[in-house]
Amino acid sequence: MTIHRLLPLAPLAAVAMVSIVHAQAVQPGDLRASPERLVQAAVEGVIGTIQANPDTRAGDLGKITGVVQKQFLPYTDFQRTTRLAMGSAWRTATPEQQQQLHEQFQMLLVRSYAVSLAQLREQNVKFRYQPVKTASGATDVVVQTRVINNADEMQIDYRLQRAAAGGWKIYDINMMGAWLIEVYRKQFADIVARSGVDGLVKYLTTHNARQASDN
Repeated sequence: MTIHRLLPLAPLAAVAMVSIVHAQAVQPGDLRASPERLVQAAVEGVIGTIQANPDTRAGDLGKITGVVQKQFLPYTDFQRTTRLAMGSAWRTATPEQQQQLHEQFQMLLVRSYAVSLAQLREQNVKFRYQPVKTASGATDVVVQTRVINNADEMQIDYRLQRAAAGGWKIYDINMMGAWLIEVYRKQFADIVARSGVDGLVKYLTTHNARQASDN
């Protein structure tokens, strides 16, 4: 299996990240917000903006990507996502390589979310959140959700970590039994074994450039 088969997993996860449930706004890093409220706020703000703006509702991918960058990224920790997806290879990468990997992997994930949201911008998808029972002092939790689209229902899980400042950040997604980080870790390891860390940076950079030129 090559990484080319893997890349669509991110957009599939984004399909689940659409909600029309209305709730009070929760800002990134809100120390009072429960994990499920933070997940809800992260996805609700993005889809609400996309549906309200004529350009994004019409499918302008560049502007949809901008919405994801501005409104969704603050709720995430893709630096941690990148580090865990790299596994042991992260420790052998130079600070410059680590920065490049973070930037390129984040770009891949953001664009994947944007592509999926562009496809779903006019659909009536509902999102149900299961309250999380957070133990005292817990720093890592999973928010279980149900995505309902007409008669179809799908379970999506989100993993969050409590940041040093105290708020929760999304850093992994589980869809159809596969955690995003685990799947990418295997593919990244294969590329690093063949071409080194520079080879992975080159692959991600080339992939992102190709995707940008195709749209």
